Amino acid sequence: MTEASSQGYLPRYIVVEGPIGVGKTSLAKRLAHSFNYEILLEQAEENPFLDRFYNNPRQHALATQLFFLFQRAQQLQQLRQSDLFEPVRVADFLIEKDRLFAKLTLDTDEFQLYENVYRHLTVEAPVPDLVIYLQAPVDVLMQRIQRRGIASEQLIQEDYLRRLVEAYTELFHYYNKSTLLVVNSADANFVRNDDDYELLLRHIRGMRQGSRNYFNPRPSLL
Repeated sequence: MTEASSQGYLPRYIVVEGPIGVGKTSLAKRLAHSFNYEILLEQAEENPFLDRFYNNPRQHALATQLFFLFQRAQQLQQLRQSDLFEPVRVADFLIEKDRLFAKLTLDTDEFQLYENVYRHLTVEAPVPDLVIYLQAPVDVLMQRIQRRGIASEQLIQEDYLRRLVEAYTELFHYYNKSTLLVVNSADANFVRNDDDYELLLRHIRGMRQGSRNYFNPRPSLL
């Protein structure tokens, strides 16, 4: 039995977000297990353009982003339809991330085309009860990307990752749609270190709905 079963704040729809390599999918899976929630993942491996994007970002950025946009819109539409039964879920993406990546990777004309497509899709994403935004410095993210060894990700450039981190920082500086928990994950491992994870669960339980919170755990052995 974990802290997830104790009394306290209990969000029904949780989203874990953050830049590539920060550990959002791994944490989302563990939270889903702890709370006995369904899991909704963005399934980046299904994007046939992603490997080509990492090899040649300029040429394949638009196709990569449009695929992700259609994929996420379909997932969220299915989520809204099934919300009639009031399920509880943990996801590893916000729809807002799609525009963040598009703005980062597309040129002016491509981004205008992307925006037109986005508007015509009329994506109505359910609003999470809680968003957990994981942060880590660029050098830590690069180490984690190298450590997990996904072939296409080894082509990610440090400059691209730095710009991505800055874009996430800006996004969540202004984000106010949900209860927000900003987590410094640089020196924590919420998947392999049970103490780190239990501290995070306790922090979530002590939060108030609609608030903005910060969690900076002490260093642990990764």
